[in-house]
Amino acid sequence: MQPRRARGQRTRTAILRRAVDIASAEGLEGLTVGRLAEDLGMSKSGLFAHFGSKEELQLATVDTAREIFIEQITRPALGAPKGMPRLWSILDRWLAYIERGIFKGGCFFTAASFEFDSRRGAVRDRIAEIMREWIGVLVRAIEQAQKAGHIDPKIDATHVAFEIQSIAIGGHWANQLFDDRDSYSRSRAVMLNRLRSVATPRCPPLPSSTSHALKRARSAHNYRA
Repeated sequence: MQPRRARGQRTRTAILRRAVDIASAEGLEGLTVGRLAEDLGMSKSGLFAHFGSKEELQLATVDTAREIFIEQITRPALGAPKGMPRLWSILDRWLAYIERGIFKGGCFFTAASFEFDSRRGAVRDRIAEIMREWIGVLVRAIEQAQKAGHIDPKIDATHVAFEIQSIAIGGHWANQLFDDRDSYSRSRAVMLNRLRSVATPRCPPLPSSTSHALKRARSAHNYRA
């Protein structure tokens, strides 16, 4: 029974990884059991064994995207020292994971948020919960930087987190709608300028926008190669 359960879990994981790609490019509403079965060369009944409804599939896909996000961004960033180094590690990894095309359609949660922001139901509620969780990560990282003496303690951490989120969403929008390849470099430069504007003399040096853009361009080239 154990090997069969393990195989079932591996199959479910593979299904959801593909579901995340489809949903990031075509939207969660475009993600149906039939569409996914056709894409994976599986039977509908085989997929229904894992997901009893479209909503269940959508919710599982959202949670899988969250796991990928944590795996690629949040968890590795915790290895950086608390304060500005950790905050910048979170932000840099966040932009880098979008640039590298971890999700076929760009930032999964930006797309999902736009798609479901005016709807009601379990899927919207789960997306909103995860985005609140993410904003909380940014706020805590900023507050830790304040406690470390790296960011002005009078600054409203929630306000700065809102600005950072808005900058990233703007970069994603320009990249997706205009095919603007420089949008994430601009987002990174604007974020760095904003962090410098609230940094204290005790703050460790932040990278320059120019040198960082060059480094990222080389990294992206090596990744594609």
